Amino acid sequence: MVPNDLSSYTPSTTPIRVGIVGTGYAAQTRAETLKSDWRSQLVTLTGHTSDKTKAICQRFNVEASASWEELVKREDVDLVVISTINRDHGKIVRAALENHKHVIVEYPLSLDPTEAQDLIALAQQQNKMLHVEHIELLGGLHNTIKKSISDIGQVFYARYITISPKHPAPDKWTYQHSLFGFPFSGALSRLNRLTDLFGLVQTVHCQSRFWNQPAKEKTDYYQACLCTAQLQFQNGVSAEAVYGKGEAFWQSENTFTLYGENGTLVFTPKQGQLIQGESSQTIEVESRRGLFAKDTQIVLEHLLHHTPLYVTASESAYTLKVADAAKQSAPTGKVVGIESLN
Repeated sequence: MVPNDLSSYTPSTTPIRVGIVGTGYAAQTRAETLKSDWRSQLVTLTGHTSDKTKAICQRFNVEASASWEELVKREDVDLVVISTINRDHGKIVRAALENHKHVIVEYPLSLDPTEAQDLIALAQQQNKMLHVEHIELLGGLHNTIKKSISDIGQVFYARYITISPKHPAPDKWTYQHSLFGFPFSGALSRLNRLTDLFGLVQTVHCQSRFWNQPAKEKTDYYQACLCTAQLQFQNGVSAEAVYGKGEAFWQSENTFTLYGENGTLVFTPKQGQLIQGESSQTIEVESRRGLFAKDTQIVLEHLLHHTPLYVTASESAYTLKVADAAKQSAPTGKVVGIESLN
């Protein structure tokens, strides 16, 4: 879909020395993987909350860095893993690359598509790996979809719905406009599944609604959001992505449906169904457990042995461009053409 990045470079030392920015689930899961793999050495970790950072550093027996600015400058770090709030991804990636580090960053690479492209160019200029995590592409669901899609012939329509009720809505950065970003940018995997399956997008049409926090001091927070995006792909496939979370919802849903000329596929995270006429066939879906560990191991193999990554930064940045088109469409309801964007 998008040309591969120039990103196969061997680090100066083995094991690969790693610093982590973040203290959440993804950061801790990566820390566990790095500590258990002889090819890597977890050197340091930093986070927003000093007490939590200290506790996690004690758990993994590593040194705490005072800030991410300090961490990316350390000479004893080869690879920086960025698992923190979306707003800060771009500036931390830039600082890490400018300090000659390889980088893993959880999606999105940046909330600004232009900055994302600049960072990819910087990584190539610095001869450093820039890997944007997209574990949804490693999971059993996505791989099963790709294996099964030929059974329904030419696909003409796809619909991906994820609804997550929360009562009450958590007082977290994932419900804050400035920190999480526009929902389809912050939750980029909702669109990235579609672009990975169907390629280049021609037009985007989006609607969004937010239920804002009533307290004046929390004007940047919301209690719930609902975003729907209609994508028209260059190959003729029409697709719809629906993303909702928070207090406005009372029933969860996670379904991926594909309509083809010879049948229909309906998937949940646990299983799928192939429907053709009166017949229905159950399709088993592998577990999604261990995907952050798998992503980390793929990166170590790539750095040490030049094995290919499963996704390029350019592919992720392209989907970010699609998400930004949805953001532009939402306030006006107008259809936005991808090729017309800078």
